[in-house]
Amino acid sequence: MRFGLAIGDSVAFARTITAMDIALCAAITGDFDPLHMDEEYARGTAFGARIAHGALVLGLCSTCASLIAQRSIAAGAEGTPASLGYDRVRFLRPVFVGDTVTARYTVEALDPAARRSESRIEVANQARETVLAGRHVMKWVALA
Repeated sequence: MRFGLAIGDSVAFARTITAMDIALCAAITGDFDPLHMDEEYARGTAFGARIAHGALVLGLCSTCASLIAQRSIAAGAEGTPASLGYDRVRFLRPVFVGDTVTARYTVEALDPAARRSESRIEVANQARETVLAGRHVMKWVALA
């Protein structure tokens, strides 16, 4: 089984979170919780301001998974890499409008028999504080 990747391979993707990002996330998911949408409400919470949806922040890790998958394909991987899912995802700190967050994706295990990889995912804010941590599992689907 050829993955086209090695343990330790890594990619990163950075984005500054905007009010429009949060509005679009709410429109797509249907999550219009006032903690995300209502600045006045959010000011009265423990966070003191609106925060981004966890799904929005996790979505940046999906970008990284796609970047790794494309690298794998370009390197001649056998099969098509596809996400099997995210495990042990934890939202450790809030992400606010204006925060610049960087998602990092690092391959930590390759299992040729199962045609799977396991990777560490982390998102950090501009102060280098980890805001999200978890694991991602990818499977290389064999051609029929």
